[in-house]
Amino acid sequence: MGYIIAAFVVTGLIMSMLKDRYMDGKHFDAEAFAKTLRTVAGIALTLGVMAAVGTQSLVVIPPGHRGVVFNRVSGVKQVPLGEGFNFLVPFIEQVLILDIRVQKDTYDATAASKDLQIVHTKVAMNYHPSADMAPKLLQEVGPEYAERLLQPAVQEAVKATTARFTAEELITKREDVKALIKELVEKQVAPHNIKVDELYITDFDFSRQFAESIEAKQIAEQTALKAKRDLDRIRIEADQKIASARAEAESLKMQREAISPMLIQLRQVETQKLAIDKWDGKMPSVILGGQSTPLLDLSGLTNRAK
Repeated sequence: MGYIIAAFVVTGLIMSMLKDRYMDGKHFDAEAFAKTLRTVAGIALTLGVMAAVGTQSLVVIPPGHRGVVFNRVSGVKQVPLGEGFNFLVPFIEQVLILDIRVQKDTYDATAASKDLQIVHTKVAMNYHPSADMAPKLLQEVGPEYAERLLQPAVQEAVKATTARFTAEELITKREDVKALIKELVEKQVAPHNIKVDELYITDFDFSRQFAESIEAKQIAEQTALKAKRDLDRIRIEADQKIASARAEAESLKMQREAISPMLIQLRQVETQKLAIDKWDGKMPSVILGGQSTPLLDLSGLTNRAK
C-alpha cells in the first residue's frame, strides 16, 4: 500500500511541474492535461504495484536464522525457510525470522538448602532452538520462548537442586550441583525443541552468619591439623630417643659380655708394650707411691750413677 500511495504522490508532483505546458495564453488545455495525467498515473501506479508485489514476495533470511512462514489461508508452514533469498505468495504469506544461534542468558534464584540455609545462586546458560523445529516452537510458545520457558525452568531447577544439598555440599560438590540443574532444565525444555548447550554456576551467595561459621570451622580444622602434626613429631622424636637408648644399652651389654680374664691380661700386656715403646731410656726422677708407698726422689741416685 505504501508504494501505491507513493506512486500517486509522484504523479501529482510530475503533473504540477508540467502544468505550465498546457497553458495557451489564458486558455488551459484540460483535455491534453488529462490525457497526460492518465498516462503518468498509469505508469506510476504500475511501478508502485510491482514494487509492492516484489517486496511482499521476496525475503532474505540472514545467517544463523530461520524463517517461519504464516499463510493466511493454511496457517503456519512446518518447513522453515533457510538462509538467503526466499519467495512468498504476495499479500497471502508473511515470514517471522527466528535466531537459531547459541544464545546466553543469566538468571538469579533464591532457595533454601537441605540444612535450611538461604542461598542466592547466579546461573548462566547457553542454549539454542532446533532449526528444523522452529515453526513448531513459534506456533506453540511464540517468539518470547526465553521468558516463557527458560526462565521458569531454571528457577525451578535451581530450587529443586538446592534443596537436595547442604550449604557446604553446594560448594564441595559444585560439579554435581551443576549437572543436576542442567539435567532438570533439559527435561523441561526438550519437549519444546530447545537444546541446552551448557550451564554454569557463576556464584553462590550465603548469609553472613553462615560465611562466618564456615571461616571459623576452617580455622578450627587448621588448628587441629597443626596440633596433630606437632603430636606426631613429638612421638617420632620420643621413638628416636628410645631407639637410641636401647642401642646404647645393647652395646654396653655386649661389651660386658665380651670382657674375660684373658682379655684383661691381653690389654695389660698391650699397655706395657706401648709404654716400653714410648720410654726414652731415662729413669723417672720421681715415683709417686700409693697408700703404703712414700714419695721417692730419684734424682740424686741418677746423678751418682753418672
